[in-house]
Amino acid sequence: MTEETSQGNAKKLLVVDDEDRIRRLLKMYLEKADYDIDEAENGRIALDLALENEYDLILLDVMMPEMDGIQVAEEIRKEKETPIMMLTAKGEELNRIQGFEVGADDYIVKPFSPREIVLRVAAIIKRTRSSAGGTDAAGDVSDTLKLPHLEIDNDSRRVTADGKSVNLTPKEYDLLHYLMSAPDQIFGREQLLREVWKYEFFGDLRTVDTHVKRLREKLKKESDVAAKMIETVWGLGYKLNSYPHEEEE
Repeated sequence: MTEETSQGNAKKLLVVDDEDRIRRLLKMYLEKADYDIDEAENGRIALDLALENEYDLILLDVMMPEMDGIQVAEEIRKEKETPIMMLTAKGEELNRIQGFEVGADDYIVKPFSPREIVLRVAAIIKRTRSSAGGTDAAGDVSDTLKLPHLEIDNDSRRVTADGKSVNLTPKEYDLLHYLMSAPDQIFGREQLLREVWKYEFFGDLRTVDTHVKRLREKLKKESDVAAKMIETVWGLGYKLNSYPHEEEE
């Protein structure tokens, strides 16, 4: 199909998996939830469809012939910000990190619950629609957040650490903005999943941990102090320190 997303109630999704059984299962449950479904059985076809069409979300398997899901997501992100949920049979941290690094919004491990897929899809689309309406994941209007060593310009979605630009994925940005909107406040991982990812029922807590890890790594490339501003509060969650201690070498 080459037509753009319907202006009616039906949201248009692309389901990508080399296993016909999984595609049929996902299509059945998602169509029951009133989604319009396109399918692709390999990475090459998926990339062509993703670039030719306007989808509300893409469900993308990692292990596929022609091109794997990581490569497909990376190519899509060069052109579009279409939400992507990665499907993986491994569930290894490396797969999650690679997926998030190329701009995936979420991942789910096989075997999965079709009901969970439907709920997560709805959550991602809801979050994306809210952002398109002019608010970010924290519900704030356009603004600039400034702390020593770290600054966010929400108009341009630009992050700088000690004056140096930091390139973040959309979800890494949303997480940092949420933490920075309330410096020194402790947020539990469940709360972050609920407020940043909009998950009311399902969500892997490791999603938060992986994003925090990548966020720290990217900040550290430009500023050790900025990276240390994101603090783990053991047994409780995470917080962003407004005035970090600058350790001497």
